Amino acid sequence: MFLPRLSAVPLMRTGLSVAMAAALLAACASSKPVDETLGWSPEKLYAEAMEQRNGGLYDKAATLFEKLEGRAAGTPLAQQAQLEKAYSHYKAGEQAQAVVTLDRFIKLHPVSPALDYALYLKGIVNFNDNLGLFGNLARQDLSERDQKSAKVSFEAFRELVRRFPDSKYAPDAAQRMTYIINSLAGSEVNVARYYLRRGAYIAAINRAQAAVTEYQGVPAAEEALAIMMQSYEALDMQELAQDSRRVLEKNFPDSEYLGKTAKVKANPWWKVM
Repeated sequence: MFLPRLSAVPLMRTGLSVAMAAALLAACASSKPVDETLGWSPEKLYAEAMEQRNGGLYDKAATLFEKLEGRAAGTPLAQQAQLEKAYSHYKAGEQAQAVVTLDRFIKLHPVSPALDYALYLKGIVNFNDNLGLFGNLARQDLSERDQKSAKVSFEAFRELVRRFPDSKYAPDAAQRMTYIINSLAGSEVNVARYYLRRGAYIAAINRAQAAVTEYQGVPAAEEALAIMMQSYEALDMQELAQDSRRVLEKNFPDSEYLGKTAKVKANPWWKVM
């Protein structure tokens, strides 16, 4: 039995195809980006990363700080690089990456002299600067936004103040804690006000009570008590309405809600008119 003779032309074509593929692969390999930082000293890498950061190129800075963290592993410079990387992520709007980096730093370096700064930066990352102590409360407020980040921020600031009361970051952290508490209470009042205006009086009372009991001494408590008083009156629960009025009179004797015809105002407590 004779096998058919293979044509030489297809073999040549196949050989050419293999050669071309190999050439293409070689070209791709040669075009791979070269890490220009290879051979750089940690000091030079740090200086370049800081230059990028100071120039507002936070993505590039974060990449360089990550390289530095690996090359200077086990040294104080590596810790500094980790913190600078977190800050660069924060400034680049990459909140999740910043928090992950800071949580890793806090876990790996529990006795670092920079731990107070790490806690402070974690609080800042979760604290929306546009809604911070120096924001325009007439236009925006933390209490109408998602409270998850606010609570994470509060816990970071609280740990900083508790563990490092003499830290230079502690005074600002304490002020931000006060703001967050006021805003969390304001969030409960926002919801209570919503329920009140829709006639859901029991729901309004529950949310207003949460603002009064969980966040004592906050400005939002005044409106919360007024909502409770007005809701109890609507439910014809006069005794409880009077109890709410007495608490309101004791804590806010000049409250506008104590007038006979006073109702919960249209604007939230934090609006500046």
